[in-house]
Amino acid sequence: MFSKEKFPGLLALGIFTFMSTLDGSIVNIALPSMAREMHLDMGQVTWSVTIYLVVISGLILLFGRLGDLVGKTKIFSIGSLIFTLGSLLAGINLGLHFLLFSRIVQAVGASMTMSNSFGITSQLFEPALRARAMSIMSMFVSLGAIAGPAIGGFILQFASWSYIFWINVPLGVVAYLIGRKALPEDPGSGSVKDADLFGATQMFLTIVAFFIAVSLGQAQGFMTLSVILSFVAMVALFVWFIHTEKTVEKPLLNLNIFSSKLFSISVLTSMTMFTAGSFVNILMPFYLQDYRGSAAGFAGMVMMAYPVGMFIFSPIAGVLSDKFDKEIITFFAISGVLIVQLGYLMIGQVTAMPLVMLILFIHGGSVGFFQSPNNALVMSTVETKYLGIAGSVNALGRNLGFVLGTTLATTVLFVAMSGQIGHRVSGYVKSRPEVFLQGMHVAFYVALALVIFAWGLSSYRLLTRKKSASVM
Repeated sequence: MFSKEKFPGLLALGIFTFMSTLDGSIVNIALPSMAREMHLDMGQVTWSVTIYLVVISGLILLFGRLGDLVGKTKIFSIGSLIFTLGSLLAGINLGLHFLLFSRIVQAVGASMTMSNSFGITSQLFEPALRARAMSIMSMFVSLGAIAGPAIGGFILQFASWSYIFWINVPLGVVAYLIGRKALPEDPGSGSVKDADLFGATQMFLTIVAFFIAVSLGQAQGFMTLSVILSFVAMVALFVWFIHTEKTVEKPLLNLNIFSSKLFSISVLTSMTMFTAGSFVNILMPFYLQDYRGSAAGFAGMVMMAYPVGMFIFSPIAGVLSDKFDKEIITFFAISGVLIVQLGYLMIGQVTAMPLVMLILFIHGGSVGFFQSPNNALVMSTVETKYLGIAGSVNALGRNLGFVLGTTLATTVLFVAMSGQIGHRVSGYVKSRPEVFLQGMHVAFYVALALVIFAWGLSSYRLLTRKKSASVM
């Protein structure tokens, strides 16, 4: 499918994409162990997850732009070394502050690799093979996002939490050495001084305000004054950022890329699908371990049906997307997700585990069919000199979708449970298991609504394209 010369480059990109995405979720399962060994409460150690996501999301546009200016391969290679160093440091138990510092180092490296991986893939492969290459990248992204708890649980059965980070070090070194030889040369189209650092600062502050609002909302409720003020600050900062990008000579984010309806709809659809997909990652472990009483290891095996489906069907989608209409393939893929969402609403107290695994498998396969052609559509709409920033916008949408989905899933679940019990609930209530099941179904109705919205966007994209074609 790929030439021997280009496959090693794709492998290097995929390894770092997998590791950087995995580290956003794998730490969650190790938090109890980390809290015990470091003598911290859960609130403190949870910052190691939050700060990683904040730094990645806040810097990803900057490094995407720098990739366009000084070379995507150069930024990716430096980022891979920084991420590997951060992984080494993060596994050393020197207290909370050192852990947070190490996670920041990791996140800087991850944002450098994430923001440029799709752009390099677009340069490495000609259009006839691009969707197939994107399918491999999408597979690594989604596997990293969904497989974190299962892989983390497996590591913790045999080793300390440090190895959750240290496992990245040999992989990172190997991927870096492969990438040095296999990734394409890319001189860029400018220099570091052309970067819009003021706009980058505004964007970073916008992301920080967003995370503060979300974190406070989960802890205090979304109608409290502090949360409302945080959201107001986020909106104000974002409006200021947009104003800056419209007025500066060399903006961080060239807003003209959004003039392409195909680009804008494809990014929004991807963000919505990642938001809806996060519901499964949050709700199903509760269902399997708390409601059904399954052991963590068995629950992890059941959850692996999702990435297995993605692993099988994502490459198939890539091959089909290079031969047939990408927009039609994404439409049918979202239709598949829409149907499978109805399956989650039928899961109950005695649902057979093979059926649960089948639902997860079909869901993963449908998402695998969606991601690669949709990513190829995103990257096909921009000029070569904007591939870095386009890829970083796509990655930012993916990260924000993951955060929004996690927040929405937990918020809707606990609000629904609280409404049934009559007082605020922030965890599983062992004495009232039926309350969780109803709350889970309410949350999956919200996920269904999100998928319907994505399906509507995909339908609109198809219909308007056909109208344009008929007019021409």
